[in-house]
Amino acid sequence: MTKRRNSRRNRDEKLANFLFEAGTMRKLLRVHRQTLLTDDMSDNIASHSFRVALIAWALARKERADVGKVVLMALLHDLGEARSNDHNWVHKRYMKVFNDEIITEQLGGLPFGDLHMLAREYEARKKKEAIIAKDADLLDEILLLREYEWQGNREAMKWLYEGKGKLRTNAQLKKLKLKSSKELGRAIYEVEPSAWWANLWTSRNR
Repeated sequence: MTKRRNSRRNRDEKLANFLFEAGTMRKLLRVHRQTLLTDDMSDNIASHSFRVALIAWALARKERADVGKVVLMALLHDLGEARSNDHNWVHKRYMKVFNDEIITEQLGGLPFGDLHMLAREYEARKKKEAIIAKDADLLDEILLLREYEWQGNREAMKWLYEGKGKLRTNAQLKKLKLKSSKELGRAIYEVEPSAWWANLWTSRNR
């Protein structure tokens, strides 16, 4: 009985440690702030992962994929950055991240093996659910860039578009793999970031 109780306690302690580590994602600012010339303190790994999970849910429904699996992959996709931190495309030129090692040490010792399995599957990018989760990650970047563009960030504009005038194209769409992702991406380019509340505002309290 004591052995079983100790085993349960050990399992719960591992889960508690994991959840404390996951909570630190709220403290990790995304480092593209440097190259996007912005000081957006609300853009952290946790807030990014939250919207990626919602995008992943929508894409999974459109693609008739395993919704639960895709959403979990989206929530996990940057969890390793709690240990390696985020790196922008300048940093990556000079940094090596031992991602496989992080995934094994971070998730492999948990009492349930599904998160470790899903993280591995996401990194392999072979199954449909993993491709959907990655496209969701990229779509959140487009959403963020559009929000910054809306505020007048010229660097975000450069990331969003190629060419000029009639030849201008939506550059970020090329990174997306799935037709449903490209469709949603085009809508994000076309819709104004503040349009969601256009018919909701009022000067009077109810």
